[in-house]
This record gives sequence, structure tokens and C-alpha cells, in this order.
Amino acid sequence: MMSQVKPAERKVRVNLGDRSYDILIGPGLIAAAGREIASRLKGRKMAVITDENVAPRYLEPLMASLGRSGIEAVSLVLPAGEKTKSFEHLIPVCDAILGARIERNDAVVALGGGVIGDLTGFAAGIVRRGSRFIQVPTSLLAQVDSSVGGKTGINSPHGKNLIGVFHQPDLVLADTDVLDSLSPREFRAGYAEVAKYGLIDKPDFFKWLEENWQAVFAGGAARIEAIAVSCQAKAEVVAADERENGMRALLNLGHTFGHALEAATEYDSSRLVHGEGVAIGMVLAHEFSARMNLASPDDARRVEAHLKAVGLPTRMDDICGHLPPAERLMEAIAQDKKVKGGKLTFILTRGIGRSFVADDVPASEVLGFLKEKHPQ
Repeated sequence: MMSQVKPAERKVRVNLGDRSYDILIGPGLIAAAGREIASRLKGRKMAVITDENVAPRYLEPLMASLGRSGIEAVSLVLPAGEKTKSFEHLIPVCDAILGARIERNDAVVALGGGVIGDLTGFAAGIVRRGSRFIQVPTSLLAQVDSSVGGKTGINSPHGKNLIGVFHQPDLVLADTDVLDSLSPREFRAGYAEVAKYGLIDKPDFFKWLEENWQAVFAGGAARIEAIAVSCQAKAEVVAADERENGMRALLNLGHTFGHALEAATEYDSSRLVHGEGVAIGMVLAHEFSARMNLASPDDARRVEAHLKAVGLPTRMDDICGHLPPAERLMEAIAQDKKVKGGKLTFILTRGIGRSFVADDVPASEVLGFLKEKHPQ
């Protein structure tokens, strides 16, 4: 019987001078983690932070890989879910890192999805005023978005990701084999961030996704290609605008609406997960752009049709349970970190792949739009 040939590994470089790092994308990277880390870092101590969903599948293989390369590692397993991104769980993560006696050349490893990556990265950024940090993302969303670029943080009752620091990883290992264990819902949620890169400034990529999304979901070369294109897109933006003073804000397409919806559901993952909020938010951003006579309503319909085809929610009515009135959603939007000087900033669009930063968006227009979309 002929053996199946695995797709080739891809490498994307994030160019940040002496803080540049590689994103490796492909199968079998957790088993190869020790070798890849040891070839780049001098340290031989690691603190691995993961959660209860990921640990049973991937913690032991990762620890074994580190051990084979002579790396001494300790681990901490946290509860799974968005509510883990909190001060309550930040403290034990910091204590675990300090307890492992992590020194300057050692590293903190995040093994998990975006929640674990954000929380662990924040801890790595503040312990000893900054520790080396490695991302081993285990969700599609984390592989194409949150593990790249150095944004770390936790949530607050005032909103999502409002407390954090920029702290770049030293290496990202995106093992595509782990994506086969995701639930369909988790994979779809991550796919929303893949589609986002096409909608920002890569219309040809969005068209490719419309034609090839089923192959991306199936796995293999198409999946690796979609992840690599997404990571390359983000790497280029991060290299040009690391701290979001300009074009990096484009990566927030759909996020202002999406974050408000997440806050409105109290981060209850049974009702809404991040990628689903982004999907609805991207449709809303295109519809609002059409309302402001910036883009054709046909673009919004095209975006909604594609996201709906892959099984993502595209309307506020798709969210289970009661949502607060439009005025409450506006309060969440006003707390969003993309507010400057009290003025609303949105990522809007002039068409597919033609997104831009819109400063000083009239709050009255946004409120009127939300009332149309979510009448009480």
C-alpha cells in the first residue's frame, strides 16, 4: 500500500529586527517542538501553560519532545474558556513561571487556543519584566491570528482585552495535525479570521476561499496554504505597524461589533465564541459601510453568503438567548480600545478587500444602525 505523503511544512518570518521570529506551519510540529526550540533558544527550562481541554491530548507529547532535547519543563493546567482570561488566573500563571525559576534564556510556552496564548503571553510579558515566550497554538483561530503579533492580555468587566501588553513570541509552532481534533464549531470560528485577511486587502484570497473553503475544511495542502497566507498577511502588517498606530488596526475588521456582542453575552461560549462574533461583526461592518454610502450592499451580501455557507452565524438574531438593547451595545462599543479621544473608530470598507480605518464615526449613525439590526 502506498503511504500518504504529508503536506510540506511552511515557514513565515515576522521581521522585527533583533526580535524577529519564525512561524512554522505544518504537521507533526508538537513532536518536533523540543528540537525546534533548542535550535533557537539557549535556555533549558520551560514553563508550559495549557488548559483542561488541550492537556489530555497534547501536553504529554509536548513535554516528551522537550525532554528529548534536554529541556526541563513544568506545566500548569487551567480551566478552559474565555473566562480564564482574568486576574484570577493570571496570578497562578505568574507564580508557576516564577516557581519554575525561569531565567533570561529560558521560556514560557503557551499550549492552547487564543485564551491560553493571550493569558500566558501577558504573564510572560510582565514576569521578570519580560520572559521569552513560545506559542504552540492548538486552534485555527490562534494559528492564524492571536498567536502572531505579540498582542497579549486579559478581559475586564469593562470589555475584552482591555488589560495587557505587547510581548512578541520567540517562535510560533502551528501544528496542523491538531486541527483535526477541533469540533466543527471551533474550526468554523477560526475560519472567520482566515476570511478576514481576504476582506481586509486580499480580494483574490477571498475569492480563492469562496472556491476552496471545502478543501480548507478537509485538511491537507489547502488548509496549510490558507494558514500560511493568513500568517504572512499578519506578519507583514505587524512588521509595518507593531503597536497599532496605523495600518495594524485593519486587523480589527469586524471586531468592534464582535467584541460588543461577546460582552453582551457575558463571554458565554455556549452562546457565542470569538470567531462567531467576528463573523457577525464583519457582516455588520460591510452593511454599515453600505449604509454610509461607502460600499455596495452587494458586497455585504457576498460576505454574508460565504460565511453562512461555511456554517457561521451572520446576524445578531443567530445568537441564542436575549441580547441587551442597542443602547447597551453602544456602551460596550464606547469602551472598546479602538476609541480615541472619545471618538468612535471603526474598520469600514469600500468593497471586498478594500478596508480602511474610519475615525470619528458618528455615534448617532452607529446607534441608528444597531436599532435597525436589533429592534427591541
